[in-house]
Amino acid sequence: MKKLTPCGYALLPLLLCLWEALLVIRVSYSVRDHERNNKRTISKTFTLTRLESQAADWTLVSSTVSHDASDVQASVLSPSKKRHAVLREVADPGNGGKKRFVEIWADSKLEASLDVTKRHGPFHTDDFFKSLSFSPSETALIYTAEANPAVVEELGDDPYPSSRFNPNFGEGLYTKKRPTLYIFRWREPSSGVADFEGRVPKKDLSLVSLSLPRSPFAPKVDLGQASFATEAQMFATGYEPTADGRLLGIKGCFNRPSSIWELSLKDQSDTDTVYCDANKIEIPGRSNRSPRILFDGDKKPCTVVWLSNPTFGPHASTVSLYAYDLADKLPRVLLEPQQTNNFPGLYTEYNLIDNPFVRKSGKETYIIMQSLWRSRTKVVSVALDGGHISDETKTLDDHDDKQSLYNWSLLSSDGNGSVVCSRSTPTSPPQVVLLTMENGLFAKIQVLDKPVFPTKLQQGLGNLTSCVIPVPNRFPTESVVIVSKEPPKGRKPICVTIVHGGPHATSTTAFTPSVLALALEGYTVSMPNYTGSMGFGEKHIQALLGRCGELDVGDCIATVWELVRLGISEEGRQVVSGGSHGGFIAAHLIGQYPDVFSAAVLRNPVISAGELAASDIPDWAYGEFGVAFGPGAHMNPESFTKLYSASPIAYVDKVHTPVLLLIGEDDLRVPTSQGKGYYHVLRGSSKAPVEMLIFPKESHPLDGVEAARVSVEAARDWFGRFSRSKVMSE
Repeated sequence: MKKLTPCGYALLPLLLCLWEALLVIRVSYSVRDHERNNKRTISKTFTLTRLESQAADWTLVSSTVSHDASDVQASVLSPSKKRHAVLREVADPGNGGKKRFVEIWADSKLEASLDVTKRHGPFHTDDFFKSLSFSPSETALIYTAEANPAVVEELGDDPYPSSRFNPNFGEGLYTKKRPTLYIFRWREPSSGVADFEGRVPKKDLSLVSLSLPRSPFAPKVDLGQASFATEAQMFATGYEPTADGRLLGIKGCFNRPSSIWELSLKDQSDTDTVYCDANKIEIPGRSNRSPRILFDGDKKPCTVVWLSNPTFGPHASTVSLYAYDLADKLPRVLLEPQQTNNFPGLYTEYNLIDNPFVRKSGKETYIIMQSLWRSRTKVVSVALDGGHISDETKTLDDHDDKQSLYNWSLLSSDGNGSVVCSRSTPTSPPQVVLLTMENGLFAKIQVLDKPVFPTKLQQGLGNLTSCVIPVPNRFPTESVVIVSKEPPKGRKPICVTIVHGGPHATSTTAFTPSVLALALEGYTVSMPNYTGSMGFGEKHIQALLGRCGELDVGDCIATVWELVRLGISEEGRQVVSGGSHGGFIAAHLIGQYPDVFSAAVLRNPVISAGELAASDIPDWAYGEFGVAFGPGAHMNPESFTKLYSASPIAYVDKVHTPVLLLIGEDDLRVPTSQGKGYYHVLRGSSKAPVEMLIFPKESHPLDGVEAARVSVEAARDWFGRFSRSKVMSE
């Protein structure tokens, strides 16, 4: 029997625009359309106003909706909020491809537009390379796009251009081989911007690419995340290859060789490429990203801040925050990865928001961001002077009955006293909320938007409750649990343990449609955060290194027994699911504890860690399993033996749990040979059923609309089929 399950949508970065008594907020939503089998974009604009006598109280004036804005790849407001830049990509029916445009809008007027289809490839709007920044004069825009391959005339005597190896940036970024910074200029800085009216003629538009001068044998540096500081000065992130020439996968990895670069434009000529003077801000052993520039009251750049992690080692770890004062040009650490006063350390997203600076009391400046804090994400701030950390959502939590469960996501800031966030719990969908500061605290909260679900779905969600349960004697292990409010009739519901991957990731208290789909089907859901999960302190991340397959597996089975002890679930009513490293743990659980679970679903699992040479992150197996990694590293017999014994393949002969494998055909992170090999071994050695679903053109996350739907439904059917059959046999 099929029940109504929640539809998935995601909040995308937004624009926040503030005038003295007017606040305009634009939020984009990504919605899965199962009828069309694609993801659609909806944009909502909220206009608020306030009286001067009520400085902290905003009143919603209007709310408008715009559908299918999917041709807009990225957009940004100018510093004055008078201009709006759009990177647009539209279908080109005549050629069967895409046409790309850079547009500058002044209010509702198109001030400048350039067709860049032939100048470069697709825009890069991902978290790792995206640049979109106005110059201070608002006469130029910098962005990132894929450079066109070199033409024959540019290659000289090179006889093998089409066959020469050109690495990419791995899973989710494999089309990015030549990310390049471009500057679009539509007027000169001295042209009287304020007095200009009308559209800039095409002859006055220019587009140049930026390049770093380098010697023939120097490693290539790929630039992204660039922002203007002055008309001729920019800061960007530069990604570098390893000493043996590898470009390691970036997605999900905070430990890649990367640095912050200060770029200075030389006099621009009539050529299409401009070379920059470049200063690499050298911090040995650090992986640096996401530079953000603070301007003083005179709109002059004064400080650059960025996020930093150790190079290599665990792929995600506690984040440090760095500052670079432009007066003395010396980098300093604002926040180090240490636990103090119940603060576990900083665990941010890959990037800071576009404008992360807020002013509290007086002129004191703080950097605001979101950070994992145990099994939740909170909004925190760090003082630019002294590095003092503040939990900005604590005051709001203390006055809310859901205070222990709200998961916060920071979307945007106006740079003063207002920020926009989304918040959700495991059983309540995301709300878009406006937080307003009062006396140095975010004390005012206003809900701007929340999804409207059908009555039946709302009732289903209302019948669920959730909590976070710690596991005794296994600190910091705890689990996010979703259960029905209704007492069971007879035996307790089947409990599905959903194990996160990484291993340095976190199952949070956020609303997750695929998880709720199982809970609405009547399952109890347990999402354990085992040792090594982010948000619990650096020492616990380090504790897992070299103990994968033992410590993480032990924490997860202890979670199962703790829920049984508490009467939330019971023996004989257990199933398990996990993807990537979560699939690694799930495969270990059914091998090491073959009589506990009635069924298992594994998505792109790591089965034999010693056989990951084809992965886009081959260093992962070394760092996580305690094996040295460096230039020229390769899997020798001693290392392979260690990784084999720590992998699920070592326990495959003990497996008699029915297994469903979900495999993305284009997965670059965990090669398909891992899941396929496990399938064939089980077919030959296990008496239990095994089935494998292959998803063409899907990569590691299996997040395509159809693949995600089939994955959820197949897991539900697999669990229902084999958990019921075991109960009947008993």
